[in-house]
Amino acid sequence: MPHLGLVTLVVRDYDEAIAFYVDAVGFELVEDTRIDDRKRWVVVRPPGAREAGLLLARAAGPAQEARVGDQTGGRVGLFLNTDDFARDHARMRAAGVVFQEAPRREPYGTVAVFRDLYGNLWDLIELDAPATAPSPPSPASPASPPSAT
Repeated sequence: MPHLGLVTLVVRDYDEAIAFYVDAVGFELVEDTRIDDRKRWVVVRPPGAREAGLLLARAAGPAQEARVGDQTGGRVGLFLNTDDFARDHARMRAAGVVFQEAPRREPYGTVAVFRDLYGNLWDLIELDAPATAPSPPSPASPASPPSAT
């Protein structure tokens, strides 16, 4: 079955991006493989994530360099889910992550926007548990017994 594996994030420098995502955001460095003198295959992901992650790709050329920090035109483009907003918000702030706003409650959960080291906007978000759908009604007994004919 198809699934989302990696999302590319164009960065200015591999090592500064690794330091930010690992030390400040709290991701794990999954792979850092040198491909040639200029290119590396660098993957980071949140602890516990098994498949989805970020491929940190160093900008190659002026067009890509112009997109570093603005890959989504100023919109929030990445969403970091957490099971404990207060814990992760406090840890990230202590590590130097800059939040653009105070945490706020939304109908879907608690959220605050932060910028990565290049200016890309992220949501740190703790989703509320989905409302439990009511159980389907059990088969009702007939109002009157079936007639015997």
